[in-house]
Amino acid sequence: MNANGYNVYKNNTVNYASKEQLLLMLVEGAVKFCKIARQAIVDQDIKKANDSLIRTQEIFSELMVSLDTTQGEWAVQLYNIYAFIKQRLFEANMKKSLEIVEEVLPLVEDINETWKEAYKRAKK
Repeated sequence: MNANGYNVYKNNTVNYASKEQLLLMLVEGAVKFCKIARQAIVDQDIKKANDSLIRTQEIFSELMVSLDTTQGEWAVQLYNIYAFIKQRLFEANMKKSLEIVEEVLPLVEDINETWKEAYKRAKK
C-alpha cells in the first residue's frame, strides 16, 4: 500500500508540475543516473551502467527537443552542450569508460546548478 501511495504522489508531482519544475526534475534525474552509472562501472555492473547511461542520454535528448533555439545564441550554445554530453555518454556506454563519465558528470552537475539558480531567480 505504501509503495502504491508513493507512486500516486510521484505521478501527481509530475502531472501538476510547471514546465520549469519539470526541467529541474529532468536535470536532477540526469545527475542521479550519471552517478548511478559511474558507480555501476566501478562495480562492473554492466547492465546497470548501460541502463543508467541510456536514461541519462534520454534526459538530454528530451532537454534538446524542448529547447527553443530561436531564443538566441545562448539557446544554440546550450543545445550544443547538451549534444556534446549526450555524445560523450554514448561513448562512455560503448566503452563502459569511467573516465568519460567522470569527465561529463561535472558538466551535468553544472547544468543542474545553473537551472536551479535560474528557477530561483525567476520565482523572485
